Amino acid sequence: MIKRPYPYSSGHLARGPQDVDITPQRLHPAFWGSLDWHSSVHMQWSLLHLLSNYPDDLQVETRRRALALLVDRLSAENLAVEVDYLSAHPGFERPYGWAWAAQLGAALQGSRLAELEPAAAAIQPLLDQIAQATHAWLPCQAYPVRHGKHQNDAFALTLLLDAFGRLERRDVCAAIESRVREWFGSDIDYQTTYEPSGSDFLSPALCEAMLVSRVLPEAEFEPWLAAFLPGWDTGGHPQLFAVPEVLDGNDGQFVHLRGLALSRAWQLRVLSARLGDEARMQIEAAAEAQGRSALSDIVEGDFMATHWLVSFALLAHGAGQEQ
Repeated sequence: MIKRPYPYSSGHLARGPQDVDITPQRLHPAFWGSLDWHSSVHMQWSLLHLLSNYPDDLQVETRRRALALLVDRLSAENLAVEVDYLSAHPGFERPYGWAWAAQLGAALQGSRLAELEPAAAAIQPLLDQIAQATHAWLPCQAYPVRHGKHQNDAFALTLLLDAFGRLERRDVCAAIESRVREWFGSDIDYQTTYEPSGSDFLSPALCEAMLVSRVLPEAEFEPWLAAFLPGWDTGGHPQLFAVPEVLDGNDGQFVHLRGLALSRAWQLRVLSARLGDEARMQIEAAAEAQGRSALSDIVEGDFMATHWLVSFALLAHGAGQEQ
């Protein structure tokens, strides 16, 4: 998927007739393929995760090709182009793409794969750019985006907080934590009746709950969650546990709901770890059903599904649980 240049969805904002060449490899030499910039980023993260955590499950030739792709894409020259682009386009891929790029950078710099040591060094300027952009963005946005797609701030901030925590960028983490308290700290009685929307791949309720769980100490989080989603662990909010229905898996928007099932599975498992045995088992069973519902589309579905769902499947099965 990462080497497939078309179809291509560009988020490029043309600033004149001389600025309309959106050839993927030219515009984004590190992050082309997989339909769009952010999907290329997190599919490379997926590839790195598989190489690092399942080396014995990969054939020798598959591993060689995968490493060669990452080495080629994540060169200092290619990443310098990406840094320049983000610097010149400060709103590009904010915040979803930033979050996945930070995850990729943190995974690279924590990798023990010798072949990727140059990439781990080369990605540092990109991480610095994202850190700078995050500092500039957070004070300027009055309200959080709460919907179920790419601009959901809670999902992105969860990934950013994790990545910059592992990178020991306490300044970025502190800025995020402060904004989380301001944006979400007083939320109560969240209405899940209207979840999901027709093309969601994120649950606004679960994204927020998971993010706040990473910021508030347990003594504060438990009463916050009880007020935010009252009764969620005793049968309330059934919309969060039902497997989303997909009527057309070839449509790029409708198949988002497969990603919703996977992101819910991830978040339900993380949140249920705080519960007693009976409630945890019931919620984990719902998470398992959500995860199973997406399996066929991950490997056998249309390109509009396969170009990105692997990453969410890995989250659902424990990737990124270093937090």
